[in-house]
Amino acid sequence: MAQDWVRKGLSSLLVLAGGLVLSYALLVGKPGPEPREPEEAALPLVDVVVAAPQNQALLVQTQGTVRPLREIKLVSQVSGRVETVSPRFARGGFFAADEPLVNIEDIDYQFMIARAESQVAAAKQQVAEEEGRALQAKREWRDLGSEQGNALFLRKPQLAAAQSALLAAEADLAAARLDLARTSISAPFNGRVSEKNVDIGQFVSPGTVVATVYDTDVAQVRLPLTDRQVALLDLPLNYDTGSLETLSGSHVLLRTRFANRDWEWAGRLVRTDASIDENSRVVFAVAEVDKPFARDAESERPPLAPGLFVSATISGRPLEQVTQLPRSALRTDSTVMVVDGKQRAQSRPVHVLQSDGRYVWAQGLAKGDQVIVKGPGLLLAGTAVAVNVAELAGGEF
Repeated sequence: MAQDWVRKGLSSLLVLAGGLVLSYALLVGKPGPEPREPEEAALPLVDVVVAAPQNQALLVQTQGTVRPLREIKLVSQVSGRVETVSPRFARGGFFAADEPLVNIEDIDYQFMIARAESQVAAAKQQVAEEEGRALQAKREWRDLGSEQGNALFLRKPQLAAAQSALLAAEADLAAARLDLARTSISAPFNGRVSEKNVDIGQFVSPGTVVATVYDTDVAQVRLPLTDRQVALLDLPLNYDTGSLETLSGSHVLLRTRFANRDWEWAGRLVRTDASIDENSRVVFAVAEVDKPFARDAESERPPLAPGLFVSATISGRPLEQVTQLPRSALRTDSTVMVVDGKQRAQSRPVHVLQSDGRYVWAQGLAKGDQVIVKGPGLLLAGTAVAVNVAELAGGEF
């Protein structure tokens, strides 16, 4: 029994000693790490476009509502019953300048003219009689042996009174004829009736509004412009001492959709409002379109009628060194990131002229500048980058 315990103890010691030897061999005999060169971090890749500044005129987009150049109320200056109206005297009816639209019964004014003519004839007779009496008085005074006579004896005051009465009678006749002419009511321009207020048989008095009409020769649109847009245009802001015929504003292209089709009209800017709008702080420019109701023989274009809502594209003035970039190139602080000669990103301030959902037009870049349009979310100035030159197409990166 004792020999068995001794044998087991020796076996355990041998196994333990073998394990210790094996562990030592593994720990001491393990080869050490071999030295390696540190791997370089990959540079962030950015897409760039090459700036190509050029002189160009930008287009300004705005919108407005068509209004007539002139819109007036036709008012009767005399009283009477409406005797006749023109077939064109209806809402929407077109008429020519000085075309009679409403005629008021004129028989009373014919009578007034007859009485005035009678008064003129009587006044002329009175003047002739006083001239004869004055001549006779002058002869009688000369027969008394004197060249100088009393004014009253020579009937000078009586003659002057007769002449004044003749002038008054002639004025009454002119007034009666004027009232007769006013029984025919017309407008001084080619136009269209927008409101009709009287009709045949109705009695009107002086001051009665018979219709509202507007000019069809010229239409106008008030176009709001922001401060940035004003800087792009050649607006007629200053007083011009030249003739109005020589003034020429920027060209304007008006567009609208009517009857499920798109239409265009050409116009020009002619003036700006007298003041800046206090609420919106914008400048209103006025565009005019000649002959808005005219159209070519083979054209189906509708008239540019008042009330149409139109979009306007205005030709800007020529600008120098303008660069077109994708919208993604512009940062919130009006700067762009460019890649310098050491392949590092640098911030560059630019003067933004115009922008839309796809592009931005700016000044402040030189020809050949590599502008970053797409890169890592956070790119700091001075960061080394890898460059991929992209094409400027579509404006989206």
